[in-house]
Amino acid sequence: MLKELQLSLSVILLLACGFLYQFTLKSSCLFCSPSFKSQQGPEALLSHRRGIVFLETSERMEPPHLVSCAVESAAKIYPERPVAFFMKGLTDSTPMPSNSTYPAFSLLSEIDNVFLFPLDMKRLFEDTPLFSWYTQILLSPCDVPTPASPSAINTSAERNWLHISSDASRLAIIWKYGGIYMDTDVISIRPIPEENFLAAQDSQYSSNGVFGFLPHHPFLWECMENFVENYNSDIWGNQGPNLMTRMLRVWCKLKDFQELSDLRCPNMSFLHPQRFYPISYPEWRRYYEVWDTDPSFNDSYALHLWNYMNKEGRAVVSGSNTLVENLYQKHCPGTYRDLIQGPEGPVTGELHPGNKWSQH
Repeated sequence: MLKELQLSLSVILLLACGFLYQFTLKSSCLFCSPSFKSQQGPEALLSHRRGIVFLETSERMEPPHLVSCAVESAAKIYPERPVAFFMKGLTDSTPMPSNSTYPAFSLLSEIDNVFLFPLDMKRLFEDTPLFSWYTQILLSPCDVPTPASPSAINTSAERNWLHISSDASRLAIIWKYGGIYMDTDVISIRPIPEENFLAAQDSQYSSNGVFGFLPHHPFLWECMENFVENYNSDIWGNQGPNLMTRMLRVWCKLKDFQELSDLRCPNMSFLHPQRFYPISYPEWRRYYEVWDTDPSFNDSYALHLWNYMNKEGRAVVSGSNTLVENLYQKHCPGTYRDLIQGPEGPVTGELHPGNKWSQH
């Protein structure tokens, strides 16, 4: 009788383990179905799961290797979250480019939890304080729209337009859907545990290269209002980190960081510079140097590579043993394999005009 009872319990345990395995397998492959990817728009996808957001505000369709690494590393660190890459050059009617034409585009599109979406700014800014500002720019008498481009922006009149439009888009997207925004030269190395946060670039100075909030957070709404009220395209960073910093000072009583502690403010956190900027912008070349001992970056969630500073075209070279090569190998192995070790050989660093990575 005892043996029969033990046998029955063993069978039940095996069935339970099998069910748990199947459930875990399905959970870990949440985005695997091709139909899932094809049927998901940004509203449906990001409204239900806190995503990671990247932007490309130029018309470029082929992401440089650093952009590919940033997106891939986020997908690797956050496997159960959608990683949304909004591209201005992508439209609903854009044919998917072939692997031979755009290898980085194809690499990213094949990652289960990466989703590529068109960036429609006019639609994005609807129901936000940014809509009137954007509409006014579209209707500026300086603009000369063409039939092929009915909503052309007069970029000569709007200085730093690619950066400013990126500053505006990231505010609207995170306000609407929530989640984490990252610049496309930010390599993720471990999950960010915070829900509502800004990232300190220096003591008492906020970046806008990484931030995260729950949907409809009032801080972002006030940022969009301030964006419009104090709009000045001639001042570099006025709508970006300068905006975040002046609004942070309204929301939070700022003080210098103590050791590695983050600052806690009402309804949000201001994270220590070590979390994303352990290498400061004047030292950006250190990423392209060989280190005696590889740094652990134990106090960091992600690394901002200051690509805007890389006007020298510093290269990621296979076999160089530089810090950046080691980061690629560890955190974006697909990008390293296909775009750095690929048949075309080493690729130099590229300036990314769609995002502003440094204000200095």
